[in-house]
Amino acid sequence: MEEGPIFKIKEKAEKIAAHNDMFLVDVEIKQEDMNVIWVLVDAEQGGVNVDTCSKMSRELAFYIDEHDLIQGSYRLNVSSPGLSRPLSDKRQYKKNIGRTAKVKYKSDNDYNQAEGILSDVTENHLSLNTGSDNPTQIAFSDIVETKIIPKI
Repeated sequence: MEEGPIFKIKEKAEKIAAHNDMFLVDVEIKQEDMNVIWVLVDAEQGGVNVDTCSKMSRELAFYIDEHDLIQGSYRLNVSSPGLSRPLSDKRQYKKNIGRTAKVKYKSDNDYNQAEGILSDVTENHLSLNTGSDNPTQIAFSDIVETKIIPKI
């Protein structure tokens, strides 16, 4: 069982996020001039607002300091993943139904790509309307990367 700082921060962040009707997407620690901790959260309904991120940041910083999880100074950033980051949690797919998605996936021993309107999400697969008569269904187990394409 993993017990390092990322594991402990993830564990605490998941609880705080759930308490605020959000879910944890990822926690990363990047080594720069100082440690930079990125906590990425999302919500199944609606978006992630600055006030909630600030509240979560204060709670996490207190927890990190109290348990001396990071040596030296650090910067803590709590935010939504943003459009440039690939989707990584099935709950993110459901909230993006109706938007254009680009999906890279495995098929047999090859890699393919499909782009279209995300039309349906089940426990095991997603459906993309790509302009053909039948939606393209892709199993989550075959997905390499999914990005939402913003409409400008």
